[in-house]
Amino acid sequence: MKDILIIILVILIYFSPVFYQLFIVIKENKKGNKVPLGKLKRILKISLMIIVPLLIAFALLIRVNYLNYERPMTFDKYDQITFENFRGLEFFRKSLYGNERFAYVVTTIETDISNDGVTIESLFHPSRSFVYKRNIFSEDLLSHEKYHIKITELFTRKAKKKIAKLDRYDKERIEMIIDDMYADVHDYQKEYDYNTFHSYVWSEQKRYEKEIDSLLNLLAEYKKPKIQFNEKN
Repeated sequence: MKDILIIILVILIYFSPVFYQLFIVIKENKKGNKVPLGKLKRILKISLMIIVPLLIAFALLIRVNYLNYERPMTFDKYDQITFENFRGLEFFRKSLYGNERFAYVVTTIETDISNDGVTIESLFHPSRSFVYKRNIFSEDLLSHEKYHIKITELFTRKAKKKIAKLDRYDKERIEMIIDDMYADVHDYQKEYDYNTFHSYVWSEQKRYEKEIDSLLNLLAEYKKPKIQFNEKN
């Protein structure tokens, strides 16, 4: 709430010349003087020309920190990931359930369907992921966030297994498997955070870690990004 009030105050100060000129326009309009209206339009135009690009740049930086950019990392780089790779920016969120020890990880899945095979690859996005208060380092918190990356990888492997078992190339069926994968990984990520309370329920955290690691090992033959039809991956 405090941040919102600060933003409103800054906007009001920034546009104060516009408000002042608007007051002049209203005052002079009663006298039939239309000159201040033209000046108001010029001031408003200049103000918008300055602030709109700044707001766009700000919105882009919140989504992706281009000032400290690191390209997305594939799952084979998993063991190299530390909080140093969490380069994203967070300007507004100050706590999670009242606790300042929190982080946020962003993963995506890239897919490509071609006649000779299907590529499904999980990615971790360093410049979109952030950790609040870097001086509060926690190995448990890092482990929790990294398991989100493992969950994403797990569901890519599940999808590749289903595709590999198709007896022929069927684009419609492949697209259905991929759509289900996106829905399933989203639901599992939410369940994981809810049941572990973002790493604070230690017993649940360890249960998920054991389950995820076990499933990843069972699907080890599907760790390569591409499934080629009529061939084992």
